[in-house]
Amino acid sequence: MPEVRMKVAPVTVAYADGENHKLVVEFAIPGAPTDTIDVKILEDSVHLTAPARDIEYVSALALGWPVKPHKAEATYEHGLLRIEVPFKDPMEDAVKVTIKAAAAETKTKRIKA
Repeated sequence: MPEVRMKVAPVTVAYADGENHKLVVEFAIPGAPTDTIDVKILEDSVHLTAPARDIEYVSALALGWPVKPHKAEATYEHGLLRIEVPFKDPMEDAVKVTIKAAAAETKTKRIKA
């Protein structure tokens, strides 16, 4: 039978760095062994599970601005998990649309005054 742990939401803070280039997310998860912490990041969310003794920290954080998940970096020290991930430029995936000149006929309409 699988071990049952009480699920607990960790104390969490999320903020932009001083230059507004990166999102910083910090989770207080004391007692969680580093090798059991599972963090997944999408462009619009961060998901965490981290078993620690008789509890399991769980969190799902929706982000207000897209990030580049493949460039995320995380450190864990003294029970604090810190994740830094660059913000995504909103025009990064924009596609330039080519505009073709139409061969339109121009007709002048005279209006009687």
